Amino acid sequence: MSTAISGGGGGFIGQSLSQLLKSRGHQVTIISRQPGQQKITWADVSTKGLPPCDAVVNLAGENVLNPLKRWTEQFKQEVISSRIDTTRTIAQAISRSPNPPHTWVVLTGVAYYPPSLTQQYSEDSPGGSGDFLSTLVKKWEDAAELPDTESRPLAQLVKVRTGVVLGRHGGPLNKMLWPFRLCLGGIIGSGKQPFPWIHIEDLCRLLCHTIEQEGKVGGILNAVSPSSLNDTNADFTRALSRALGRPAFLVTPSFAIRLLFGNDRAPMLLEGPRVVPHRTLQTGFSFLYPDLDSALAQLLS
Repeated sequence: MSTAISGGGGGFIGQSLSQLLKSRGHQVTIISRQPGQQKITWADVSTKGLPPCDAVVNLAGENVLNPLKRWTEQFKQEVISSRIDTTRTIAQAISRSPNPPHTWVVLTGVAYYPPSLTQQYSEDSPGGSGDFLSTLVKKWEDAAELPDTESRPLAQLVKVRTGVVLGRHGGPLNKMLWPFRLCLGGIIGSGKQPFPWIHIEDLCRLLCHTIEQEGKVGGILNAVSPSSLNDTNADFTRALSRALGRPAFLVTPSFAIRLLFGNDRAPMLLEGPRVVPHRTLQTGFSFLYPDLDSALAQLLS
């Protein structure tokens, strides 16, 4: 039985990951703001380091697209620090540990890659510059890096860049269901923007896959469904409309999205990269839900 520590383990993805890890015989400890059973605090990690463990995963991060949060400088700093500071805290604790874990996973995003209607991006493609979000991902992943050492091996770092995570109990799908059921759903902007996505179960299985490889998988992995390379916002809208048996003919214009979310956040909805999980598939991982119809059928069953 191995032990995994999860930063941000109380959130939408973290809860699903913890359930899957436990079902596969792993013990899970969550890094939280408050102490509790099977929990340690961020303050403890910062001052005392990590308890003995086999793997660490950081899922922490303020929801960038929270419509209830205005895009102020204060909220912008919360978005940055919730990702970079927590990641750096764990990386520093690993580097100080006398018995570091074999695997260190940080979950970031495909916003690293430039938006494009035609160019496709694999794990080897350049990015991390241009707009606020891509620059944030670059700094976020840089904060996860461990120092070079010859005296003892440190954890194998895995950077998992995820697309839109589809799940019933959180994420964007959860917020879309009622509008679509009331026939108020529709495409966003032009609808032509790429829609890289992954089923929550496949994402958690991929994270388990990296942990159970015990340091044999490292580097960058794109966590997107294979079919999402060609999926657009309009494709997702049609698929969700079919799955719910409801028409979706409305259009949310681009200017409304920019007014609501601002110029830094609006590109997450109005633009997107075409991403392929090339290296992810090379690790031997297989997707249970490779296309929108199968994913939505399972999520809405």
